[in-house]
Amino acid sequence: MNWTLSSSLDEFRTHAGDFLAAHPAGNTVLLTLVHNLTLSGPHVFGEADPWFGWWRPAPDAPVAGAFCRTPPFPLRLSTMPPEAAAELATALGADRREVLAVGGETVAARAFAEAWERETGVGSSVNSNERLYRLGDLTDPSPLPKGSVRLATPDEADLLTDWFAAFVAEAEVGIPGENHRPTVERRIARGHLHVWEHQGEVVSFAGVSDVLAGMSRIGPVYTPPQHRGHGYASGVVAAGSAHALAAGAAEVLLYTDLANPTSNSIYQKLGYRPVEDCVSIDFA
Repeated sequence: MNWTLSSSLDEFRTHAGDFLAAHPAGNTVLLTLVHNLTLSGPHVFGEADPWFGWWRPAPDAPVAGAFCRTPPFPLRLSTMPPEAAAELATALGADRREVLAVGGETVAARAFAEAWERETGVGSSVNSNERLYRLGDLTDPSPLPKGSVRLATPDEADLLTDWFAAFVAEAEVGIPGENHRPTVERRIARGHLHVWEHQGEVVSFAGVSDVLAGMSRIGPVYTPPQHRGHGYASGVVAAGSAHALAAGAAEVLLYTDLANPTSNSIYQKLGYRPVEDCVSIDFA
């Protein structure tokens, strides 16, 4: 078995850190998870301890796969060969680990799910299909939406907490009943939430992550139904993308729901190009 399992973030960074940084697009979620755990401690995502693992195709070979589990959120796979994902399911089953869901690049995640079903006998269902995009040449929205962008302020935490919950419910992602307030407050404090304002009213928002291994990721992006159709999401995403580039990002990334043709269209008009498809799979 070529997987090593660990509950130590330091050990994970020591063994898998270079691999994650070498493939920042495919590993964007893991890079962000590790960054947040490092900044805010092991329980930033929940009360249970996170756990990690890394895979080598041979004992002396470089790491070529990794995962992170931050309960109660799904197991998240790095970029990896499908055989590594299948082997991980066997390793976690043997270790009697609880896995309620898995997410990652589609081929690897499906390989894990198929092996997990064989290992445990549980069924599975697709929760969501996403596409990862990378920014090429940034193009301003046309026409430009009315209004302007700025950083969110602490007194907008209530509004943006409600909008985070609305985004999660609409996209059918995340954990039902999750308290988004700590995440919103943390991201506002770090300057990670941009809002689009028109005539003194906040009408849309987008998250922009720190630059990690040359990568920054946009998301989530949300416009309430009553403000849609005016290009506000395009405006705030373009502005957030420009902010990430100015901060030194060589790669600016974002995910879209493949079931949402509007978001897939508008981001491509801004200069985003497909990288890979990803899937989130729930286990019964």
